[in-house]
Amino acid sequence: MPPSLESPAIEIRDARIRLGDTDVLRGVTMSVPRGKMVALIGPNGSGKTTLLRCLLGLQKLDSGVVKLLGEPIGPRVLGRIGYVPQRLQLESSFTISVREFLSLRRRETRRWFWQSHRKTDALLLGTLGELGVESLLDRPLAGLSGGQLQRVLIAYSLLSEPELLLLDEPTAGVDTPGEQSFYELISGIHARMKITVVLVSHDLAMVFRQASWVYALNGVICCEGHPEQVLNADSLKAAYGIHVTPYHHHHGHGSAEAGQPIQFRRR
Repeated sequence: MPPSLESPAIEIRDARIRLGDTDVLRGVTMSVPRGKMVALIGPNGSGKTTLLRCLLGLQKLDSGVVKLLGEPIGPRVLGRIGYVPQRLQLESSFTISVREFLSLRRRETRRWFWQSHRKTDALLLGTLGELGVESLLDRPLAGLSGGQLQRVLIAYSLLSEPELLLLDEPTAGVDTPGEQSFYELISGIHARMKITVVLVSHDLAMVFRQASWVYALNGVICCEGHPEQVLNADSLKAAYGIHVTPYHHHHGHGSAEAGQPIQFRRR
């Protein structure tokens, strides 16, 4: 189990969910310590998004217990959580600007239509500066690229100064060259704000570089541990049901070798 479990940010005991004829979660138990960056990996259909929906109060458990920041799920604790979805589909006719969208997140800026842009921006800039979205403030939200929209969604989630940040494949829609810098951005936010981050990702090389603890989910927690413990062929075979050839890494500094992607192949 991870260290420092005296006050977990997330505590799940024997969580079970059946959707239709499928047992999506079959007794998930996990504990996420505060202040850590934890990765949740697993194949498509393994229950990762369903588990996040449980944490957000959007999906009821059939049985089991979930606590966030020491409390049962409810409006009070959900206000202390930030969430970035896998992707947000917007109609082209949705003309709200980035500034207007972000202003809705904070009480001081919700009356943006009565304030000058300068005053509104001054209230937002503490978060926007790090995320590099100042140049997007006048753009329509629906006109952004995938990477730009994800940055805006992260900014939106951080404006409430959450204690826990949930990210469901945040690089979905981000072009490949931008993925690494995007994960480095998330790592920097985690280090600066000292918040707990739970990251769903298929990018196992990124998980190895950035996460301090990894849970491999496939209906149940198949394995967990530090990245070097989980990202090996035997552990990943248990989670994915296929043989995985892990990349090689340098033990000296714990980073994946360039040009050595993780490979999946069926036996």
